[in-house]
Amino acid sequence: MKVTPKTVMLGLLIVGLSVISAIYLIYFISNGGGVDLQAGRKFAESNCSRCHAIGPTGASPLDPAVPFRTFAERWPLETLEEALAEGIFTGHPAMPEFELTPQQIRNFIGYLKTIQQ
Repeated sequence: MKVTPKTVMLGLLIVGLSVISAIYLIYFISNGGGVDLQAGRKFAESNCSRCHAIGPTGASPLDPAVPFRTFAERWPLETLEEALAEGIFTGHPAMPEFELTPQQIRNFIGYLKTIQQ
């Protein structure tokens, strides 16, 4: 087979598409295939709603608890990922410690993003 500029370009195109496909596949698998916003909201309802306002409106039941819809005003939501994975611990006893799986974190943060003001 004779090597021509056309065959070199075709080879590079095939390699490039293969690399892009592999990166996408790895990203998709590592992200658990997506975000389940309903699961994120259910986590918030089950574990957070006794103190925090977890929806787009309303006051938090516990006065000093920050409403979830205002989290992004105080902290970049992505910084919560590490804290949720390692276990959130605060200086007050009313806040329980949580340690979530990567999928639970994606679901919860995905939900938080939907309610930010």
